[in-house]
Amino acid sequence: MPIETFTAQVESIKNLTHDVRQLDLRLIEPRTITFKPGQFISFEMPDPQTGRLLTRAYSIASQPSRSGIITLLFNQVSGGPGSGFLFHLKAGEKTHFKGPAGHFYLRDDPERALLFVASGTGIAPIRSMLMANAESHNPRPATLFWGLRSQQDLYDQEELAELTKRTPTLTAVTTLSRPDPGWSGESGRVLRLIEERIASVKNLAVYLCGNSAMIADATSLLQKKGLCPIYREKYYDDTSTSDN
Repeated sequence: MPIETFTAQVESIKNLTHDVRQLDLRLIEPRTITFKPGQFISFEMPDPQTGRLLTRAYSIASQPSRSGIITLLFNQVSGGPGSGFLFHLKAGEKTHFKGPAGHFYLRDDPERALLFVASGTGIAPIRSMLMANAESHNPRPATLFWGLRSQQDLYDQEELAELTKRTPTLTAVTTLSRPDPGWSGESGRVLRLIEERIASVKNLAVYLCGNSAMIADATSLLQKKGLCPIYREKYYDDTSTSDN
């Protein structure tokens, strides 16, 4: 799949939490993008300190069937050039990006059920995968474990509830590691859900996305349960020199 340069216009901006924003970009040239659910696009922006160009990658959070508009989900990181660049985009403003790219994408393996594990905005590529699977002719059984910190970090819960309602093969569980009083849902790290709810990985394909510690711990936990394909995407701090 060739990497192209796209021109897009900011279609809409939505603040999902105190530090998470959703950005919808309408493609202008080319007018559509072809990608695999889970892949990312890249933006170039100047480093505020040195002025040199930096590249930051952001996973596409929308499904491939919606090829004329793509959705991004991202955290605001203090001092982060990537999130700072995206947070300053205004509705109607034009921007440029390259893509699609990345080896973290939903594989066509109909014999295996799907297990998705996300922490924070690691939900972005997995959201694309969940929607693509739900739209398929024969959706595969899928389970999502999503770890967030507290109630103020919750978003997309109604969307997930609606998706599970129209996709009987999907189960979605959100857990909070530091819930405030009054939380009646799951609590604790997302690893606890893997430990308690996944008896065997024999017929699973696993997709992990989030911080490096979660991915390392989840991989170790899953491998103790047996052998299965595990696909991983680490999300890096925007202040580092690494891409997403």
